[in-house]
Amino acid sequence: MLDRWSLKIIAPPLQKIALVLHKKGISANQVTISGFVIGLMVIPLLALEYYWLAAVVITFNRICDGIDGALARASKPTDEGAYLDIVLDFIFYAAVVFGFALANPEQNALAAALLLFSFMGTGSSFLAFAIMAERRSIASMQYPNKGFYYLGGLAEGTETIMLLLACCLFPDYFVWIACLFSGICWLTTLTRVVGGYHSLKKGAAK
Repeated sequence: MLDRWSLKIIAPPLQKIALVLHKKGISANQVTISGFVIGLMVIPLLALEYYWLAAVVITFNRICDGIDGALARASKPTDEGAYLDIVLDFIFYAAVVFGFALANPEQNALAAALLLFSFMGTGSSFLAFAIMAERRSIASMQYPNKGFYYLGGLAEGTETIMLLLACCLFPDYFVWIACLFSGICWLTTLTRVVGGYHSLKKGAAK
């Protein structure tokens, strides 16, 4: 929901960083993989309850995620780069939730499982429509620079980052934050499934 505005704000500085990296011969895939590897440090940090350091790692990972896209556009975007980007993003999101489950299993495990369950809904509805959109050569008008059809909703990238950082800043309220965001994710899934189904049905009828 917020991506269309947040991307406009963060795009200019990310493009400047990407231009510098491009001149140094650093590729988008190198940034993607580096950001992911460092991002996985969030698991032991959260397990040991180093929440502020975990927040720094999450922020670094998300900055890398923004830079790699800008870096790809500065050279030549590739299908394998877009594929790598989205796969590692989903693994990273799950890693953060897993870290909170390790931090306090008795308190957090059930809420973490619920949140991962809701991520399956948003992720599958998102990726399934992207596949169908590719088959029918449907381009995203809101996010034309994405390497795949970016289907929006209440819970997008910006909201997910806010969730992860909020959990780090207020770890004692992880259960409440996770449950609240799970509800938002399922509303997003519902709107994507219904909207995507009718969009594809209308397209098939033409």
